[in-house]
Amino acid sequence: MPVTTPAVPPATSRAAASLPPGGTPGRAPDPVRRAARRRRRIAVAFLFPALLLLGALVAYPIVFSVVRSLYDASGDTFVGADNYTAMFQDPATLRAIRNSAIWVVFAPALLTGLGLVLAVLTEKIRWKTAFKLLMFMPMAISFLAAGIIFRLAYEQDPQRGVLNAITVGIHDKVQGESVSFPTAKTRIGDKRLVKGNDGSYRTARSAGPGDTVNLGLVGVAPKDMPPQARPAAPAAKSPADDGELRGVVYLDFTPRGGGTPGTVDRDERGLPQLSVEAVDSHGKVVATTTTASDGSYRLPRLAPGSYKVQLPAKDFAAPYEGISWLGPALITPAIIGAYMWIWTGFALVLIGAGLSSMPRDVLEAARMDGANEWQVFRRITVPLLGPVLGVVFVTMVINVMKVFDLVYIIAPGPVQQDANVLALQMWLVSFGGGNNQGLGSALGVLLLLLVVPAMALNIRRFRRSQS
Repeated sequence: MPVTTPAVPPATSRAAASLPPGGTPGRAPDPVRRAARRRRRIAVAFLFPALLLLGALVAYPIVFSVVRSLYDASGDTFVGADNYTAMFQDPATLRAIRNSAIWVVFAPALLTGLGLVLAVLTEKIRWKTAFKLLMFMPMAISFLAAGIIFRLAYEQDPQRGVLNAITVGIHDKVQGESVSFPTAKTRIGDKRLVKGNDGSYRTARSAGPGDTVNLGLVGVAPKDMPPQARPAAPAAKSPADDGELRGVVYLDFTPRGGGTPGTVDRDERGLPQLSVEAVDSHGKVVATTTTASDGSYRLPRLAPGSYKVQLPAKDFAAPYEGISWLGPALITPAIIGAYMWIWTGFALVLIGAGLSSMPRDVLEAARMDGANEWQVFRRITVPLLGPVLGVVFVTMVINVMKVFDLVYIIAPGPVQQDANVLALQMWLVSFGGGNNQGLGSALGVLLLLLVVPAMALNIRRFRRSQS
């Protein structure tokens, strides 16, 4: 029996013909969805260059470093985890890890604390904006320039290093300016003075009360002579000779030539402000005096007997030249100080912004209830600033893990290993003479693994503050 197809009404045929591909009968096209798809395509088009750069400058180097860390120095032989094993067996790397740990423990805490204190102290002063601007200015200076500035500031020579110039000035003001002649010595062949193991000089022959003992030295440059030095003159015998031993300590050198060695000539000058001691036969110092501006000295009231005249070691010690900021013991704290000079302004401005947005009614209510300023600071200000302080601290942790420029520039070559950190060690191993990119890549991966948790914590804090 033939099957007949029912006729489709003309209206239904027109509706079906007008449906879009994949459309549903009886439902009109959704313009909202089309607009959303168009916006997504436009967003992807605009984000594509940024994603391309992100992949080329971040993702690809990370992947390449991880792969490269599994190969040897030449890059041809697969060594697996050998680079990671060697990394933790290298004393230089272990020292870099130790110094990086010191940076992470101290630098962020000091910066956050200092920024908090400065933000609170400058909150109520009129010129706080100018002060914040002044503190923030080092952020505009490159780490290279800051390193050069502090390398000069930390110089050992007080004539060049400003910190040691201040230190020496304070020391001389408190202790009194001392005079010494580190280069002074006896003339070759002169047997009248014998040098001791401690650097002192003592007469070879003994003398007694009433004798005159002149001590001649050489090796002092004219520019090193104190301005108060006068022509040498032996101490004259006093009218009341009460058993004194006298003489002169002088520079046994005539500037224009001539003169007689061992004799006080007319153009020779005395050595002022030197200590002179009388030593008895048992080696005990029984009298002490100081030379005058003409080098003369007197050791009065000596008991009858034989004595030797001694110039103690402090007369030949180098003058105080300040603190060895760039020495092995202080190099890491010195560089941390330079880092704090740069980043304190950042912490101050960020914490100051959080402080200015703090509700004032809470602070005033606490003061009205009898709380003093320390209690307000400790129990209200710090807890309310907790999120801001956390952001500053974590940001500083991330930054100090990557510090490189300051350490490389400030630390002199002989002590650079004492100030070494992971970022600098990575560069030294890879390009600074080690030429081992495999081990350097392993150090880079280690540095990445140490930084990632701090970065994740910071991102989590930002998301939590926006929610």
